[in-house]
Amino acid sequence: MRPGLKSRHLSMIAIGGVIGAGLFVGSGAGIRAAGPGILLSYALAGLLVVLVMRMLGEMAAAHPTSGSFSAYADRALGRWAGFTIGWLYWFFWVVVLAVEATAGAAILTDWVPAVPQWAFALAVMVLLTGTNLFSVGSYGEFEFWFAGIKVVAIAAFIVVGGLAVFGVLPDTEAVGTANLLDHGGFLPDGYGAVLSGMLLVVFSFMGSEIVTLAAGESAEPEKAVSRATNSVIWRIAVFYLGSILIVVTLLPWDSQEVRTSPYVAVLEEVGIPGAARVMDVIVLTAVLSCLNSGLFTASRMAFSLGRRGDAPAAFGRVNRRGVPAAAIWASVAFGFVAVVFNYTSPDTVFEFLLNSSGAVALFVWLVICLSQLRMRRILEREAPHRLTVRMWLFPYLTWATIGLILFVVAYMFTEEAGREQMTMSVLVGALVLVVGVVRQRRGSRTGVGVPPR
Repeated sequence: MRPGLKSRHLSMIAIGGVIGAGLFVGSGAGIRAAGPGILLSYALAGLLVVLVMRMLGEMAAAHPTSGSFSAYADRALGRWAGFTIGWLYWFFWVVVLAVEATAGAAILTDWVPAVPQWAFALAVMVLLTGTNLFSVGSYGEFEFWFAGIKVVAIAAFIVVGGLAVFGVLPDTEAVGTANLLDHGGFLPDGYGAVLSGMLLVVFSFMGSEIVTLAAGESAEPEKAVSRATNSVIWRIAVFYLGSILIVVTLLPWDSQEVRTSPYVAVLEEVGIPGAARVMDVIVLTAVLSCLNSGLFTASRMAFSLGRRGDAPAAFGRVNRRGVPAAAIWASVAFGFVAVVFNYTSPDTVFEFLLNSSGAVALFVWLVICLSQLRMRRILEREAPHRLTVRMWLFPYLTWATIGLILFVVAYMFTEEAGREQMTMSVLVGALVLVVGVVRQRRGSRTGVGVPPR
């Protein structure tokens, strides 16, 4: 791999990684489930991400690698763990490619109805595949501008919305706390709804870990990882909690407009002309950013698996431009197939793909926690000078985070909306785990395929 990512690329990848299309599109479902209490849902989910990212940052700053948490699980827990979580993570992102390509195509078809939706989906996939194949620097440059637009948009939203809340904008009056408390109270459906809301929003944070995979292709990976993990707190506080606070403070949470499209509702409330179109542009940017990063992330995980002997050897090779072309083509090929299923079998095959990959975020976070418990001891013994980033209150906060993740997993089984998703994800995860355990046992017996340390 060539160190083609610059410091500004990694900084924007870190900042933009937590701003996905799910924030703009999916937040309405969370508000519908928990009312203003969705702020607590986002705070709990955000706390979970902050703790997990701190643990991942500790390991990534010590040993930056394109395999990130999969490689650390390999070292700390065993080859079966690195194999399992690496392939599940790859599976998650190639399914995301299909989801985002379809979402982006739907927006573009709305603008240009004469072009069929499948053609736009194909076009965006081809464009971003070419970008990733050209060089890691071209990926970084595209992501720098995609993420920059998202950051500017959400920052402008918070500023304009905040001025409207305090009645500073023309034709607006200060709203106070009426919308937070007068429509059934802050928790209209009780504390249980906060947990239900958390299940809806927790997956929108997936992507914050991408910077630890990208850092391995930068000139100063340790510094990049350290900055990213240290800034995750304010990124989540500002972009997620700040923007959602604007929504539920400025408008009644139970209004149809907020439940359907909260950010558009706020822009229309403050008098932004063409609010729906403006939001379409922002969401399209977020979709393209997610596609770009998803293809990069999936290919780098496949590359790492190939290097460790857990995927075809071709995945672990790079071309003369320093990019893993075979890993990119394999990832985008699965993404193309999933796009086809999204059009031909949306209620069967594609629904299965969505449900079976839906809980991967929780599995990844759990493995990061368990890996960090072991890796800290290994690092303290072998290379204590590399512990430049340390998990707070180790090991107590690590164990508390593990407990919180297991609680969320268990709670998902009690919720009708999450039960099917969790069941399918567990079944697929168990299948991959069995394959990983069998491979490790065969490798240990033959001495073949044992990954380098």
